[in-house]
Amino acid sequence: MRRAWLSLLAIGSACSSGGASDSSAAIARVRDSLVPTILISGEVPSTASIADRMAALNVPAVSVAVIDGGRIVWTEAWGTADVASGRPATTGTLFQAASISKPVAATAALTLVEEGRLALDTDVNGYLTSWKVPESSFTAVESVTLRRLLRHAAGLTVHGFPGYARSAEIPDAVAVLEGRGNTAPVVVDTTPGTLWRYSGGGYTVVQILLSDVTGQPFADLMRARVLEPAGMMSSTYEQPLPEARWAEAATAYRPDGQPVEEGWHVYPEQAAAGLWTTPTDLARWGLAILAAYDGKEGGVLEPGTARAMLTAGMGRYGLGPGIGEDGKWFGHGGSNEGFRCQLVVFLDGRGAAVMTNGDRGGELIPQILATLALQYDWPDFRPEERTVAEVDAALLDALVGSYRVERLDLDATIERRDGRLYIAFPGFTSEILPESDSVFFARADGSRFRVIRDGGTVVALEHQGERAVRVGG
Repeated sequence: MRRAWLSLLAIGSACSSGGASDSSAAIARVRDSLVPTILISGEVPSTASIADRMAALNVPAVSVAVIDGGRIVWTEAWGTADVASGRPATTGTLFQAASISKPVAATAALTLVEEGRLALDTDVNGYLTSWKVPESSFTAVESVTLRRLLRHAAGLTVHGFPGYARSAEIPDAVAVLEGRGNTAPVVVDTTPGTLWRYSGGGYTVVQILLSDVTGQPFADLMRARVLEPAGMMSSTYEQPLPEARWAEAATAYRPDGQPVEEGWHVYPEQAAAGLWTTPTDLARWGLAILAAYDGKEGGVLEPGTARAMLTAGMGRYGLGPGIGEDGKWFGHGGSNEGFRCQLVVFLDGRGAAVMTNGDRGGELIPQILATLALQYDWPDFRPEERTVAEVDAALLDALVGSYRVERLDLDATIERRDGRLYIAFPGFTSEILPESDSVFFARADGSRFRVIRDGGTVVALEHQGERAVRVGG
């Protein structure tokens, strides 16, 4: 197995020669020889073309921008932006950034902090005018502050948003917060500052906070404060996307390859999920934050603010971005209906943005990042070797069934196919393998979950603090 691992490293290093030839080799590597994310001890790893993986996962288009040496060194797109028309994807095709909208929105909030118009540790109800955080026994103890909102530690509910069909009646952000859309009201249900819990609801509070303080529509203030200064000239937070730009947008696709109704969903939760952009523009944002962090020209924040932004708090989140375990990179993932994407930027000036228009793009993106990690010698995101444990077949059979994460409104199933176990939930399907009697991992991306039993009966699965309770055998 060590020989197989070294052979993958050799492929990457052999292609890394610098300059234009390096870019050409890297593009070819992604196109022709994607590596697996997880290497199984005792198995010989195999590579695959991006076209084959896209076809297998029903992902019509993939677009990539790569950062090296503190600059964008190449961009490339594969596939079709719209299957019905055959319109090809280009590096200028717009995708929904989904939750990557959050750290970009956080940047605007921090510019207002720098101007003294907002404070990180003041109760946001002192600034809000169009809506107030509902008071409760929890807010009587601790306040909802901007710092806590940006770090997902404000005690607010509503993890994410499904969006709306383009022809539907679209609520405004205040209606969303009050539960008059298609999600529950956003409320504080735990003491602010005591728990990390991802909250798109919290970022919707940030959205109206910024508009209340500036008196500007959210899309306008984002364009003026972040998008234009960072050089993100193709990007917009406008929701719905103006009809004049529909031809630039990728159509979103379900796991079975069928398009999302009416092409894509509309997200009035702009700060949480509403950014339309390209990988190139996301990379530009990452470089603008990096320039600010290093005190160089081209930054969109002051150095001290950028350093605070990239300092990990609870849940390894900074003031907007997620922060790598070793603090060497920042970034975020995104998951809207029919779109999956990822941005990662290393503090030493390397990284990538990857965007797809398929619900199963989340299975493809880790392979692209692993391939780039070998190509550019990244310290993280490389293929990881795992050893599969031998367990009794009865333990595998006991996992088969249906599960539900109530808080996320997420259903999952585990089933046997040809003697193997597979887990499936919206946008993700993977074989799962045992590391022990109680810990299993997904072959597609390496994510682990713990099996919770009551006696010999499996009652739940646990992953990163979220529990999927068994609801059927």
